[in-house]
Amino acid sequence: MDPGIVVAVVMLVIWGVWTFALNAPGWAHILLTVGVFLLFYRIVVRGTPGYPTAGRKQ
Repeated sequence: MDPGIVVAVVMLVIWGVWTFALNAPGWAHILLTVGVFLLFYRIVVRGTPGYPTAGRKQ
């Protein structure tokens, strides 16, 4: 699995726990923004033909 996707999912889990269980401050939502962006970006990059990614041989 792509490490970028794993990092994005971990960020989203941390945001979810922090927000709903611990009453996070407003700036904590940057984890949501960055996590969703990174997840979408890594999914698009994996599907782009010809883009060099880890594990893909040219």
